[in-house]
Amino acid sequence: MAPAGSAGSAGSAGIAVVGASLGGLRAAEQLRAAGWQGAITVYGDEPHLPYNRPPLSKEVLAGEAPAAATALRRRPSTDDVDWRLGTAVASADLSARTLTLADGSVHGYEGLVAATGVRPRRLPLTGGPPRHVVRTLEDSGALRTELADGVRVLVIGSGFIGCEVAATARKAGCEVTVVAPEAEPMMLAVGEEPGRVLRRRHEARGVRFRMGRLVAGLTAGGAVLDDGTECAADVVIEAVGSLPNAEWLAAGQAAGDGLDLTDGVLCDEHLRIGGLAHAVAVGDVARFPNPRYGRLARRVEHWSMPSDCARHGARVLVAGLGGREHGLAPFAPLPSFWSDQFDVRVQSFGLPGAGDEVRLLAGEPGAGDAGDREGAGEGDVVYGYYRGDRMVGVVSLGGSRAAALAGRYRGELMALPDEARKSPAF
Repeated sequence: MAPAGSAGSAGSAGIAVVGASLGGLRAAEQLRAAGWQGAITVYGDEPHLPYNRPPLSKEVLAGEAPAAATALRRRPSTDDVDWRLGTAVASADLSARTLTLADGSVHGYEGLVAATGVRPRRLPLTGGPPRHVVRTLEDSGALRTELADGVRVLVIGSGFIGCEVAATARKAGCEVTVVAPEAEPMMLAVGEEPGRVLRRRHEARGVRFRMGRLVAGLTAGGAVLDDGTECAADVVIEAVGSLPNAEWLAAGQAAGDGLDLTDGVLCDEHLRIGGLAHAVAVGDVARFPNPRYGRLARRVEHWSMPSDCARHGARVLVAGLGGREHGLAPFAPLPSFWSDQFDVRVQSFGLPGAGDEVRLLAGEPGAGDAGDREGAGEGDVVYGYYRGDRMVGVVSLGGSRAAALAGRYRGELMALPDEARKSPAF
């Protein structure tokens, strides 16, 4: 194996990227952009080249776009990347710099990028109607065959996937009921009042909600809730969050190696795993502190995050393998997400959950609930999220005008708090 400080000769073990989705692709691209000329091997447990997941709960699920349309374009700089698809990594030894694959073979590396993302959380339920999750192309295809006019669909969970799938199923003519323990849909992402506005938009289009409830069990005809209510269903969709794919990192480590894998893999402010110069994490599996929002390390499951992480992590990793200082300020991305539900787009910049106060910045929350396109346009609303006097997030619900208005606050949200600006690293 070439020494850690090598520039990556063509015959060396090179850099291993574990995870072949968006994070893995962006990592490979950014490693080349950062000057890495050596080998790059990407391991992925799915049989597909990297593809875009957001359409799986919308256009692909609705049959409006073919699965092939989700394929992500690969830049010419990655033409020589070795894609090992359908190849799961069972464990990693960060000290020996080796990966053990599911088939038992062992492969060395100089540098490591963990980009394994997340998988759907499953409920401890048995029996009942056919149950689905939406994470992969196969998941979306299997569920699409179930959705038809008059089919009774029970969606468990009211986050991003739950609300998007509910909208898609309703547009397909299904009878849709959403069950979730929170007071309002997408409450964990946007808060109670915006969630209430979103629920009314769904209800105006025929979606039924049973909020503040749990599914106690499944029956042949549907489900029983924790209050004894029965919900008839022909199809059940679980959308109850995700679990980070970090077990492979734990499997190869000796006791006392110090990795914190309690919620993804804990990284430092430069995305380094355990502070190691030869290992970084990117995307949904990475838990890192963001100086914009204090010292608490968080995982951020937004579509933009793998690209942001890859850009920073690649430069840090290439510098570390060359024995150089990277010269970068701590990683401080501005999170953002969008979610399309019927003709309503939920757009967010910043970290709404870091705020302790929500303020209505524009619009009338009660408008646009009739379900027609004109009303939805008139119902554009924008909320600001504040910690003290400082804005930490903004969320819009509505059409393109609302999203554009939310985008105008990006400059304010990009400003670092005083305590971060006083850090020597900045």
